Amino acid sequence: MKTNLAIKTQNLTHTVKTAADDLTILNDISMSIEEGESVAIVGASGSGKSTLLGLIAGLDVCSDGDVLLYGHNLSKLDEEKRADLRGQYVGFVFQSFHLLPSLTALENVMLPGELKGDKDAKRKATEFLEQVGLEHRLQHYPRQLSGGEQQRVAVARAFASSPKVLFADEPTGNLDSENGKMVTDLLFGLNEKQGTTLVLVTHDASLAQRCSRQIMMSSGKIIESLGKE
Repeated sequence: MKTNLAIKTQNLTHTVKTAADDLTILNDISMSIEEGESVAIVGASGSGKSTLLGLIAGLDVCSDGDVLLYGHNLSKLDEEKRADLRGQYVGFVFQSFHLLPSLTALENVMLPGELKGDKDAKRKATEFLEQVGLEHRLQHYPRQLSGGEQQRVAVARAFASSPKVLFADEPTGNLDSENGKMVTDLLFGLNEKQGTTLVLVTHDASLAQRCSRQIMMSSGKIIESLGKE
């Protein structure tokens, strides 16, 4: 299904059950993100940013409403079909890196391609590690890498699978300012080079301002959208 929209939500609401009562985390959110956009989702802790990211990435299913990823309604799909779509369209960079400790940097970056049966996975992984400045760390394990180096491996892994949309949840949250700037430059540089849609959750104002649009959240609602709608 062809569309110029990467993501569209319609009346998205998400409620979870607690011991005391039902808790509405997101309330009636409708928005769209075009192909190639860079969008920052910002707001105070507890505003629903990470929950929104998880729903539009297909990691979870909303209680009500619709989430469309390249025209596919994630709200109507089971976990297996959502996983297939994530493999086809989506890459992730998280605050906590999520590298497999038993694999080298090269093997971590190769893994998504190998799972897809890409016979060129090793060459692509090597090229992306070179692009993030880690050509001398290919055979190092995560425990042998600094935090900044681990996050650069995670960025290389995300882009090596050539995602149409890259989701990043606080990608610089565990990094010092120097490594944070390096990872930010990588995200936007690779985003621009590949035309990948970039969706970030961040508390970092300077990172948010580099995006073409900022979606500001409070109490589970979008209260403002700055930039191109």
